[in-house]
Amino acid sequence: MAIPGYVEYKRREFCNDIKCPIQLTLNKEKPGSEKYEKIRETCRTDCKFTAWQFHHWLIDKGYLIIKPIKNEGGV
Repeated sequence: MAIPGYVEYKRREFCNDIKCPIQLTLNKEKPGSEKYEKIRETCRTDCKFTAWQFHHWLIDKGYLIIKPIKNEGGV
C-alpha cells in the first residue's frame, strides 16, 4: 500500500537498474517456465549483490524505508 504522494519499490527494479547479469538472463525467459524458475532460484539463494548495495541504491534513488508505529494493542 503506497503512501499518498509516494511510489512503492517495484519488484526487481534494483536488479534491472544495475543490469544484474542474472536478471538480464531472466528477462529473456517466459515467466513461470521451467528455465525461468531455475534462473530465479539463483536470485533466491545466491544473489550476486549485498544488502548493503541494495540499501544504498535505495537511498541514492530517493526511496524511504518506513515502518508503521504499532499501538499498545500490537496493531
